[in-house]
Amino acid sequence: MHISEITHPNQLHGLSIRQLEQIARQIREKHLQTVAATGGHLGPGLGVVELTIALYQTLDLDRDKVIWDVGHQAYPHKMLTGRYDRFHTLRQKDGIAGYLKRCESKFDHFGAGHASTSISAALGMALARDLKGENFKVVAIIGDGALTGGMALEAINHAGHLPHTKLLVVLNDNEMSISPNVGAISRYLNKVRLSPPMQFLTDNLEEQFKHIPFVGESLSPELERVKEGMKRLAVPKVGAVIEELGFTYMGPVDGHNLEDLISTFKAAHTHNGPVLVHVATVKGKGYAIAEQDQVGYHAQSPFNLATGKAIPSSTPKPPGYSKVFAHTLVKLAENNPKIIGITAAMATGTGLDKLQAKLPKQYIDVGIAEQHAVTLAAGLACEGMRPVAAIYSTFLQRAYDQVVHDVCIQNLPVFFCLDRAGIVGADGPTHQGMYDIAYLRCLPNMVLMAPKDEAELQRMVATGVNYTDGPIALRYPRGNGYGVPLMEEGWEPLPIGKGEILRNGDDVLMVGYGSMVYPTMQAAEILSEHGIEATVINARFAKPLDTELILPLAKQIGRVVTLEEGCLIGGFGSAVAESLLDHDVVVPVTRIGVPDVLVDHAQPKESMAAHGLTPPQIAERVMKLFSPKLSAVST
Repeated sequence: MHISEITHPNQLHGLSIRQLEQIARQIREKHLQTVAATGGHLGPGLGVVELTIALYQTLDLDRDKVIWDVGHQAYPHKMLTGRYDRFHTLRQKDGIAGYLKRCESKFDHFGAGHASTSISAALGMALARDLKGENFKVVAIIGDGALTGGMALEAINHAGHLPHTKLLVVLNDNEMSISPNVGAISRYLNKVRLSPPMQFLTDNLEEQFKHIPFVGESLSPELERVKEGMKRLAVPKVGAVIEELGFTYMGPVDGHNLEDLISTFKAAHTHNGPVLVHVATVKGKGYAIAEQDQVGYHAQSPFNLATGKAIPSSTPKPPGYSKVFAHTLVKLAENNPKIIGITAAMATGTGLDKLQAKLPKQYIDVGIAEQHAVTLAAGLACEGMRPVAAIYSTFLQRAYDQVVHDVCIQNLPVFFCLDRAGIVGADGPTHQGMYDIAYLRCLPNMVLMAPKDEAELQRMVATGVNYTDGPIALRYPRGNGYGVPLMEEGWEPLPIGKGEILRNGDDVLMVGYGSMVYPTMQAAEILSEHGIEATVINARFAKPLDTELILPLAKQIGRVVTLEEGCLIGGFGSAVAESLLDHDVVVPVTRIGVPDVLVDHAQPKESMAAHGLTPPQIAERVMKLFSPKLSAVST
């Protein structure tokens, strides 16, 4: 059977191990070909091919529910649930999503893009099943890296308190999240992986007893007790702890041995309470280059499958914002031992791996634990350190209470660096950095800033590490800068709450924030060609707003347009409109940004166009404010 013939996972039922191995090879081939062509997450899915096939052969997916943590490990799941023929559209506009989406398939039982959610969701489904008197299996598949997230441990704690609630948790243990895992839990799992396999010990023990004359066949109950004792001896680390928490523990199992996986899952399904199956896998399995560089090949832009090398751009690109941020922070940290960079398992993504390499004592990776990262930073700030919490905009949402309760209320000088702010592209709604302006702007004591380009980013990094009056946040986009000249050192901090005028005009005041400043300038040039002259302000700060600059110009010019790459509700434009209203400056205000919709997966330029954020679209909208009869600007 070829995988293209599988439109329903139940078609795996009854297939031989040889047939399943053949399907596994086909999944890996399609996985590699697709990610090499389109980009995407490579290592996670390659590591769970056999796990997925074996589990699905033991389930009835017309009834049973499978909840995948994070979702980027679920590419094999997508191919086995009727999406093989469309898999080549992965992460492309109107194509297959890179994460799980309930609206994409009836087999995507719970959407996921952030880690540590699966056990909670699965337990909720299991409790609903029991309350309704229904009968189906519920399985949560969670990576070992996600166990560093407190939410997963909270869910394990709750599930273990419910001995009659049937739930299967599959721990996909590959020693990695994106970066190598950190912390005591990771050390626990590594010790188990390095111990002799439990199954070998118990099977060997059973065989020895069977060969004792006149005894072997009569020791069943006693043998089970001895095996249980051996289990406690062989797995004193994770297994005993998990069982003390109320779970039945099975494993570790070879995650690439279909026979062992199938037999283990079948045994797990016979238990009536919570069960954890510990599966040891290799991230990037089947592609030697990815196996050897599990961090680099967690996710990839399009690459040459034969060499593993990224396909070079046809034109040289300016440095990315993350790289400029990291380079600047390292330079500042070299001269200030109080600067401590903090990441939540995203060292390479945020660029803090550069800090780790150069100044390891000034670097902390807390694992997938954003809540802990923020309160840890608050504790560091209490003792006079300069904590720099580099966390993606979308991931800082996970630590909102800590930002409020532990940082803002106590007015502690924590510097938040929000990477991937705004539209991020192919990762879709779970990763778009849409809400940070709105969710941080309302917090007392918080300062918000965003650079127009990579050179201004350098100055804002210096501003943040030198600001000691309270919390301060910097948002910057994914991708490359504009190629403006950079400085190696000597960055002068910006005056807090002060913007700048980039262009003068009498017809409309356009106030851009962060990544929208350059598009605003481009739109102003288009407007000029049509006889409309704009004053353009680079706001720099969303809070405090430069009212001394904006209010007199708004009153004088009489028409205001705000521009931001974030949600309109409660965003930067709202800040400007509120300020005008509070100061009795009654002029028309047009807010341009992302409307109250979810931004789906697509290339960033496609998403920008879809929401009217390209310079020609901006210019056209402004022109319509003056006269709807003016000629439309070509988009």
